Amino acid sequence: MTTPSFLDNTLFAELAEKAAANPRGRQHHNFHQMEDACHRMAVGLQPSTYIPPHRHLGDNKAETLLVLKGRLGLLIFDESGAVVSKRILQAGGDSIGVDLPTGVFHGLVVLEADSLMFECKAGPYRPVGEGELPDWAPREGEPGVAEYHAWMRAQFD
Repeated sequence: MTTPSFLDNTLFAELAEKAAANPRGRQHHNFHQMEDACHRMAVGLQPSTYIPPHRHLGDNKAETLLVLKGRLGLLIFDESGAVVSKRILQAGGDSIGVDLPTGVFHGLVVLEADSLMFECKAGPYRPVGEGELPDWAPREGEPGVAEYHAWMRAQFD
């Protein structure tokens, strides 16, 4: 038998600290094994993290995001990169999360330091595939990330 894992203030503080120390500005804590059919994770997030627009393709790659602490900005894009919807997701707010169907381009910006979300999607893990990253937004590490990330954040000013 395995031991239960708790989503508590100790885990939240650990993830916030690790995310702050991580050059990518985020830190995952997996509750699943990589081969499991259902992936469940807590993700500590700092405002510096760049989560580029992306989508998940495949019949079983819908994902659910719930904000457990802090505030995130969610952008939904059409195929050409135009914003079709935006929403602030906030722990204890009007919208605390989103259930994203497969094929929907989305991106997140962190609006409050030490934010934390819970993510659930089908496993097993596979890297981002063909057609899941758009050509209209820079990928992590590419030129233009700072400007595009600033533009994403500005959608919530």
